[in-house]
Amino acid sequence: MLRTTRALAVGSAAAVLLASAFTLSSAAAATDDTGRRAGPGHSAAPQTLGSLGRKAGLRIGTAVDTTALAEEAPYRAKVAGEFSSVTAENVMKWEAVEPTRGTYDWAAADGLVDFAKKHGQLVRGHTLVWHNQLPSWLSDGDFTADELREILHEHITDQVGHFKGDIWQWDVVNEAFNDDGTLRDSIWLRELGPGYIADAFRWAHEADPKARLFINDYNIEGVNAKSTALHALVTQLRKQRVPIHGVGIQGHLGVQYSAPHDIADNMLRFDRLGLETAITEADVRMPMPADSTKLEAQAEGYGVLLRGCLLTPGCNDFTVWGFTDTYSWVPDTFPGEGAANIFDENYAPKPAYGTLRQTLTLAAGRH
Repeated sequence: MLRTTRALAVGSAAAVLLASAFTLSSAAAATDDTGRRAGPGHSAAPQTLGSLGRKAGLRIGTAVDTTALAEEAPYRAKVAGEFSSVTAENVMKWEAVEPTRGTYDWAAADGLVDFAKKHGQLVRGHTLVWHNQLPSWLSDGDFTADELREILHEHITDQVGHFKGDIWQWDVVNEAFNDDGTLRDSIWLRELGPGYIADAFRWAHEADPKARLFINDYNIEGVNAKSTALHALVTQLRKQRVPIHGVGIQGHLGVQYSAPHDIADNMLRFDRLGLETAITEADVRMPMPADSTKLEAQAEGYGVLLRGCLLTPGCNDFTVWGFTDTYSWVPDTFPGEGAANIFDENYAPKPAYGTLRQTLTLAAGRH
C-alpha cells in the first residue's frame, strides 16, 4: 500500500514536476535547511534526506569513502545524519577484499557495516562480479575455465557468507553489457560464457538466502538498446527461476547531455516483471568551472532520476555516488569535468540538494 500511495501521490503531480523542474530547484534555494520556506519565527527541526525518504517510502543512500569516514569528522557526521542506506564505494570490491589469493581483508568493509548498524542504516554490497578492480593475481593469472569458475564460486560464497545477514542488497553482477546491448567482453564471458551471470546469482543466494540480489549497470536509465537487452536477460533469468530480485540503474549523468525523461517508462518495464529497482550511483557531472546555469541543469538531472524512482512502485533505494565534491571520482575519470555531487567541497548544499528535498516532500504528501 505504501508503494502504491507513493506512486499515486507523485504521479498526480508528475506533469507539473516535469514542466517546472527549474522552478522547483530555484525554489529550493529559497528554503532554509529544514526544506520548508523560511519565514519569521520559523523554527522547525531539520529534516534529512533519509527522514524525508522514509516518509516517501524509500531509502536515500550514499556511497561511502571509508578513509574519509575514518579520518574526517564533518564527512562522518553527514553520512550518519543525512542518509538511511550506505554503499561501500571501493572496500567490498575484489581487489580490496582478497588482494592475495586465499587471504581476505574484511577490516574496512566490516567497519562500514558496523557504522551502518550503529546509525540504523541498511547496507548495499558493491560488488561481487565485475570486469574491473580485480586483484592482480586473478587478472594476470593463467587459469583454465574450470579453475576460474571455481575461483568465482569460492569468492562469491566467501564474501556473501562473511556478510550474511548484514547486507540488504548485493550488486551481484556489475556492468555486464555494452551500450549496443551485447554482453561485455570480460574475463568472465570469455572463459565461462554467458551462463556466469545465472551462476553468480545462484551462488550468492545459496550463501545468503535473505539478501536481495541485483544486476547493476550504467546508461540504462532510459529505454535504449542496452536497457532493452538487460530487460530481455532478466526476463529469461526469471523464467529459469534464477534468484534475481532487482535491477540497479546507476544514474551517472552529465549536464551537457539530455536527461533521461523516459526513465519512469523504462523502470516500469522491470517493475512489471516483479523486480525491485534502485538508483544506485547517482551523480551529475559538468564541464568545469561550475556556474549557476550548470548547477540548475544538475538539479534537473538529479530530479529526473529521483522522480523516475518515485514513480516506480518497486524502486526502494536512491543512492548518490558520494555526496561531496571533495571525494568525487569524476575529475580523475573525466578530465575537465567535476562538481558532480549534491554538496560542494565545503559541504554547502547545491540546488540539486534542494531539488531532492522538495521532490521527496511532495512524494510524502507534505507541503
